[in-house]
Amino acid sequence: MRILQIIDSLDVGGAEKMAVNYANSLSERVAFSGLVTTRKEGYLKVQLHQDVPYLFLNRKRRVDVSAIIRLRKFCIENKVEYLQPHSFSYFTALLVKLTYPKLKIVWHDHYGLSEFLSKRKLLFLKMASFFFEGIIAVNFNLKNWAIRRLNCSNVIYLPNYTKINQSIKNETILHGVDGKRILCLANLRHQKNHFLLLEVAEKLKVSHPDWTFHLVGNDADDDYSRRVKQQIQEKGLSQNVFIYGTRNDTVNIIQQADITILTSNSEGLPVALIEYGLLSKPTVTTCVGEIPLIITNGENGFVVAIKDAVDFYKKILKLVEDEDLRVTLGKNLNKTIVAQNSEEAVLQQYLDWLKTL
Repeated sequence: MRILQIIDSLDVGGAEKMAVNYANSLSERVAFSGLVTTRKEGYLKVQLHQDVPYLFLNRKRRVDVSAIIRLRKFCIENKVEYLQPHSFSYFTALLVKLTYPKLKIVWHDHYGLSEFLSKRKLLFLKMASFFFEGIIAVNFNLKNWAIRRLNCSNVIYLPNYTKINQSIKNETILHGVDGKRILCLANLRHQKNHFLLLEVAEKLKVSHPDWTFHLVGNDADDDYSRRVKQQIQEKGLSQNVFIYGTRNDTVNIIQQADITILTSNSEGLPVALIEYGLLSKPTVTTCVGEIPLIITNGENGFVVAIKDAVDFYKKILKLVEDEDLRVTLGKNLNKTIVAQNSEEAVLQQYLDWLKTL
């Protein structure tokens, strides 16, 4: 098989991470595995294996004829059979298929607002789906939605996976006291609901002021980001909550954390949760997306209703006050992730399915 991943950027994000993961993992399993970035490069480029063929299109407009011509040439030269566009990059894949019809498109849907699918823009995607050979959904909501609303019968649910990359240089040193750090690995954007985190931080400051929160993820310096920073100041949390922006050395960062959290209003299956588990970290998260399929409350982590700051604080408090519980939940989460979300298990399903198309 000869497969090409397509992604709009290599900024740090779930879809972007999975595009890199698939390109890297498949390079060891198929005849050709490459990656194309259409619009923008980014931090994740350094995580792409050196033996993975790579093309940056530097697309300047939505329909960029020169970019499509270069992508078509790249596909022909490398005898590409399958295009695997992630998220919105299906549009680029569609344009190149119209000029080179033998290509097969397998669209990878990472839509993060899976609890709010009724609000998703559908018209153009529905038209484009006539040209899809298959669809990969990262959670069951997306799979069921695709079966009902799109024009492609070959739809499969494949969970996200990731690998621990130890080759990235350790650069980030988290603030705070060793043994008392809480990490949230999530881009600063609305669906991640960092305001819930700040409510919890405000409560924990009263009971355990030496514990600190660490927010790692893309900071677009937009209205959401500015409101988060404003609340940090207004709540007097500047010595309790720290923002780092985008960082590449996530393994190093997670290893410095003692508790890991996600406070999202909506998710698919966050790559951050898989990374937490692979590194055996005790985790508290909101009950969204596929997370309840991973975390069994009280056995390998804690799940809390969205926006419930009181319960989230209580679960954090249990972990803060019980180091043995932290160790136990972290080990149990690791066992779950290794069993359900390993690279080997997911890619075997993927390749078996691809052969049926």
